[in-house]
Amino acid sequence: MELRIEILNPKAKKILQNLAELNLISIKESGTPKQSIKKVLSNLRKQADIAPSMDEISKEVNIVRRKRYGSKKT
Repeated sequence: MELRIEILNPKAKKILQNLAELNLISIKESGTPKQSIKKVLSNLRKQADIAPSMDEISKEVNIVRRKRYGSKKT
């Protein structure tokens, strides 16, 4: 059986580590490590023929924010 657990208190992590040391449970890191947006964009640009620049992305984000939140400048 496999469960996904989100640790909210650091003390719980120590308890889980103790259980793993007693061979009662197994702990595996899941997923990929979090990447910065710049690294993700860099990887996407390598794979794509045409990719937006950071300035283009920022302009588009600001347009969407203005539409969503009104004419406030972000």
